[in-house]
Amino acid sequence: GSSTPAFLSPNQTSIPWENAMSVMIAAFMRGVTRLNDLIGRWVALLIFAMFVFLLLEVGFRYLLNSPTVWTNELTQMLFGIYAIMSGGYIMAHRGHVNVDLLHSHLKPRKRAALDIVTSVVFFIFTLALLWFGIDMAQESMSSWETSYSAWNPPIWPVKLAIPIGTGLLVLQGLVKLLEDIAVAFNLDYYTPQEPKSEGDQL
Repeated sequence: GSSTPAFLSPNQTSIPWENAMSVMIAAFMRGVTRLNDLIGRWVALLIFAMFVFLLLEVGFRYLLNSPTVWTNELTQMLFGIYAIMSGGYIMAHRGHVNVDLLHSHLKPRKRAALDIVTSVVFFIFTLALLWFGIDMAQESMSSWETSYSAWNPPIWPVKLAIPIGTGLLVLQGLVKLLEDIAVAFNLDYYTPQEPKSEGDQL
């Protein structure tokens, strides 16, 4: 094993049949985490676009006395996509805020067991959001919905991002659940990451 989040090495060449399932689970976990990491890094670039558009609006409004009809609305749409698409990345990097009154005082296996129990709430919420998000996106795309504002841009891409981003979050939540199961039951397809420093914990 390694000191980093260690799913089974993809370079293993001799795999007993009894370990095949562990290898498949590890490959799934590794693939989902890498996908969310890649998407999160690209989505983060939207911050720079939003910054530029807001600066443009300030310049046009206060320097040229000619406010635009599109910069604020476009920035809001980009922020919506940024927020919903970054959920899986944040979960992969343990960026969500936790209430650690009990959690931080437990040993790793008990902490993992508690996370398994509380994951029920997570999946109820995210699966409900995924279900309604799909319905909302289908309805929006069926009419190629626009904002009906003065600029009137299409808003169906923003609504389409809701089920996509939620699906990525659900997949990363499943990875977290598999990690917790491995820790709680001492399974060998995952090795927990050692914390880098105390400052990393909220």
